[in-house]
Amino acid sequence: MTALDSPPPASHPASAPDHPPATAHPAPGPRERNPQERSPREGNRQAGNRRERERTRTRDAPPRPAATLAVTSAATAVALMSYTAPMVTLPGTAAALHTSVSAQAWLLNGMPLGLAALLLVAGSLADDHGRRRVFLAGTLALGLTTVLGALTTSTWQFTLARIAQGAASAALLASSLGLLVHAFPTPRGRLHATGVWGAFVSGGIAVGPLVAGALPSWRPAYGVLGAAALVVAAFGTRALSESRAPRGGRPDVLGALTFGVALVALVAAVTLGRDGWLRPPVGLLLLAAVLLVGVFALVERRTATPMIDLSLLRHPPFLASSAGGLFTGLAVIGLFSFLPALLQQALHLSAMATAWLLLLWSGLSFAVALLARHLAGRLSARRQLALGFALHTAGVLTMLGAVGAGSWPRLLPGLLVGGIGSGLLNAALPLVAVESVPPERAAMGSGAQQTFRYIGSCAGVALTIALATSTDSPARGANVAIVVSAALAAVGAVLVLGAGAGVRRR
Repeated sequence: MTALDSPPPASHPASAPDHPPATAHPAPGPRERNPQERSPREGNRQAGNRRERERTRTRDAPPRPAATLAVTSAATAVALMSYTAPMVTLPGTAAALHTSVSAQAWLLNGMPLGLAALLLVAGSLADDHGRRRVFLAGTLALGLTTVLGALTTSTWQFTLARIAQGAASAALLASSLGLLVHAFPTPRGRLHATGVWGAFVSGGIAVGPLVAGALPSWRPAYGVLGAAALVVAAFGTRALSESRAPRGGRPDVLGALTFGVALVALVAAVTLGRDGWLRPPVGLLLLAAVLLVGVFALVERRTATPMIDLSLLRHPPFLASSAGGLFTGLAVIGLFSFLPALLQQALHLSAMATAWLLLLWSGLSFAVALLARHLAGRLSARRQLALGFALHTAGVLTMLGAVGAGSWPRLLPGLLVGGIGSGLLNAALPLVAVESVPPERAAMGSGAQQTFRYIGSCAGVALTIALATSTDSPARGANVAIVVSAALAAVGAVLVLGAGAGVRRR
């Protein structure tokens, strides 16, 4: 055996080391990943994909009728609470913002102005691009802009915040009825859903002044209402499914701009009319409003996706719906928006006392609207509208002289009768709106009717303030405003019945 082939010499026991020899480790290299393990980036991506799939399932799931009705009704109530809050906070808001008497119309008219300007385009956007999407965007925006309104420090800032609240409310109101039509496809279900939704319109009107009057000042009131809108938006993301009826094309931006500017000119003219209806600025603003409405009509005829299908103006049910909305705003909302402030100034009632007094009218309106569905089959929706206008006329005429006598109990019979009339109007209007257009254009039909409603509201509020403050006596001014409101409601009843006669002839 050679030396190379010989085994190594054995170690002597005495020379063995005290510890075993160290084991040699391989040099560290890249760790081989378990196939079941995920990198942080992959984990985040997969979690995001799961959330997106859950959102898609929620968005595209079949409609949940009860949840849809609950969320849309709650959002509508919050929007109307925001709308009516200034009814009892107007004196305090005007004092805090140093607003003159003539400019107080803008504090009340900011939100209806935003509503009227954008309801039509919001309804068309909801039908074309998704009612759930537009509803949630509007509800979220309402919460944020209402909170911003609580932080304003001047009249123009508050007015702009209110216009933004109106624009947000336009999105949620116009899309609400479209969501309900999709969730309740049968006539019986639709009758129930629109009746409940209309009742929550009255409920929001009733609760808004109470919330505003119960809080220390108007700023916390807007903060609370903004938070409520954000909560409803959060629930809506889980409860609502998507629906749409796309027509293609782009949004009618030019139509929205011309219509909005025309409405601003009209409201400005009526507001300035308090200081003289024959003054040149008033005439120029009225002329501008008329010309811009003409431009709007031309734009709507030429665009591929108009905010409103003008051919519907030859359709008697649509005319009845539009007339009902317009004269509800002019006669009912116009008077009752300014009446609480007038009572605080003339009868020296507190904001909370005025809110409780107004609750007699609005609370009864809520109850009647909720029960009015039992009139189905006995009284058509148009006749219900006419009856509502007639009761408003009778009710407010009993209030004549109450302000001059300094007696709030004399207002009670008129508030009771007027509340019943208002409830009938609020129950019938949404049903007439969705019946006046094809089902796939439900949001547009709702938006059109509510546009006319808030056009009437803007003009009615400005007219009521102009009439009530244009005389040397608040009592005389209140009586003039009441008589004009009663006359406008009577005209509304006649027009609605006339449109119904047109339907029978056809």
